This record gives sequence, C-alpha cells and structure tokens, in this order.
Amino acid sequence: MFSFESLELPVVAAPMAGGPTTTELVIDTSKAGGWGVLAGGNKDVDTMAREVRDVQDAGVAAGVNLFIPGPQSTDAEALAGLREKLGPIAKKFDVELGEPSWDDDDYGAKLDWLVTHPVDVVTFTFGLPSAEDVTALRGVGTSLGAMVTSPEDARAAVERGMDFLIVQGPDAGGHQSTFDLYAEPSDVALPQLFDDVRGAVDVPLLAAGGIATPADTQAALDAGAVAVQAGTAYLRSSSAGSSLTHRLALASDDFSGTGLTRAFSGRYARGLANEFMAMFDGITAVTPAAYPEVNRLLAPLRKKAAETGDPQWTHLWAGEGWRRSAAAMPGRVIEGDAGRITRWLAGRES
Repeated sequence: MFSFESLELPVVAAPMAGGPTTTELVIDTSKAGGWGVLAGGNKDVDTMAREVRDVQDAGVAAGVNLFIPGPQSTDAEALAGLREKLGPIAKKFDVELGEPSWDDDDYGAKLDWLVTHPVDVVTFTFGLPSAEDVTALRGVGTSLGAMVTSPEDARAAVERGMDFLIVQGPDAGGHQSTFDLYAEPSDVALPQLFDDVRGAVDVPLLAAGGIATPADTQAALDAGAVAVQAGTAYLRSSSAGSSLTHRLALASDDFSGTGLTRAFSGRYARGLANEFMAMFDGITAVTPAAYPEVNRLLAPLRKKAAETGDPQWTHLWAGEGWRRSAAAMPGRVIEGDAGRITRWLAGRES
C-alpha cells in the first residue's frame, strides 16, 4: 500500500484535467522527491492507460484521479437558453458550440482497466466509487483516496473504504469537489475545515486549496497534514500543459481576483475573474448546474478563445492565492520544471 511517509518531500502535484497535468509534470515532481497524480478525468481509457504506462516506465509510483459521474440534467430548457445566450459570442469567434450531452467520462472502462492493470493509488473527485469498485481496487493492492470539502463527506469517504483524504478548501483553483452537484460550496477556510475533518475521521489527510507558498505548506504540516496538494503553483512550469493564454493571464496585471463560477462547465470552479464570468454569472443569465453538459457545450468556444489568445472568454483556473504562488512569481522558480516548484513549496528552493 502507498505511504506518504515514503516521500522525501511532502508535496503532491494535483491532477489537473484538461491539459495542465502531463506525464512530464508527474515524473518531474516525483523525481524531485514529491509525487504527482495523473488526471484521468475528461479523457478516454486508452489515453489514461498510455499515460500510466509512461509514468511507470519512468520508475515513478503511478497515481490516477477519476471523476465520479454525476446525474444527467433534466433541464433541457435551461441548456437551450444558455446555447441561445452563447450564440453571439460563438459567432464572434466563428466557432460552432458543442452538444450539451451527458456521458460517464468512460468511468466504467477506466475502473476495469485499473483493476486489471493495478496502479499504486487511485483518487476520486466529485463523489465516491461504489462499494464493489472499492473492493475490486483494494483487492489488487491499490490505495484509495478521495477529495472532500466537508466533514460529512469525509465520514462517508472513510466508511466507503478510502485510505486517505484530500481536504479541499474553498480557495482551491479549478473545480470544487462537492459530492452534490447542486450544493453551494462551503466557504469554511482551509485551516478550520482541515481541523473539522481531522476531528471527524482517523485517516491520513492532505491539505489542498490555497497552498501557494512554502509557508502555506509548513502551516498545513504543522496542523497535522501528511502532505499538501498544490495545482495553481505548477501552471506556468515548463512541465505543465497549460495554454499560453492561461500562462500569460496568470502573470498579467489585467486580473485582480478570482471568482467561483458554474459558467464554464456547469460545476462550481474557481478561476481568474474575466468578462465571460461577469456575463454568465449575472442574475438573468445563470448557468444551470449541469455537468458535463455545459462543459461539452462550451468546449469549442473555450478552446478557440485560448488559441486566439483572448483570456476574457476562456476559463483561467486559478486558486485564490495565485498572486502569492509560483504561478505569478517572476524569477527562477517558474523558469524550471515541476521539480523546482516542488522543492520550492517544500522549502528547499529559494
């Protein structure tokens, strides 16, 4: 079974779906003494399998994160209304919107592959696997973890058989791992949330959400975390697959803050506040809670805006502490690969 005590550095590079987490980022982080987790979400089983093999061939402990499928939206009227509101923007970028379809993100096929091709760790976002899936994965020696945002979800995760938990505070960049798609994310700050979860369960805990500096890492360790998980800090590393538009936005003075929004995917996520968020978080233009339907609808528009270098109409995931992190910091920390950022977060690199 995987043990975080085996890590030289108590830093985990978060699994960032959609491109930022590459096999290179995972390998560089792990070889620096930390550990990286592959993002299994938003990709098919063959792509996931190829990435796992690449990591294993590099001699690195393989970890994979999976998205738990949520409910299919029954609000066709809201999705049709959103498509209509998006029409003028899509026309501006000369792009066809996607179909707001539901699927299970190839979840069953990925589970089957991971049972027949065991990895060291599998973690889960947006919910919990079935008891049968837990039994199957544990039966081949895989350690299991889940990202939680409340003590209630933490208790459920441990009862389901999770070996460890990633406690995600509200300052986290990207999607919030609420188990209930329709629930409003908690605003309980990470230190208090971590303490609440620690009092509710007795398994190893990682701290995530707003881990932007070495001081943040040390504070989490002092509070009892076995490690921290960071994402935003890695987005501008040479190991990441972040778009140029995203990288430039993180270092730009054009953005003054982040916001929590459903506007880009139908699930709450935190990113740099831009024009798209301002328009589609308005009272008369609320994006429905529908994931992955909204995500599929918007994918072509987000991609085109990023490719054309327009940061106002694509998602720019970032944690609340992005200004304090390596993502916005000039100088040599961001000039290297993910290994340098790992060492910096662990207090080993100035």
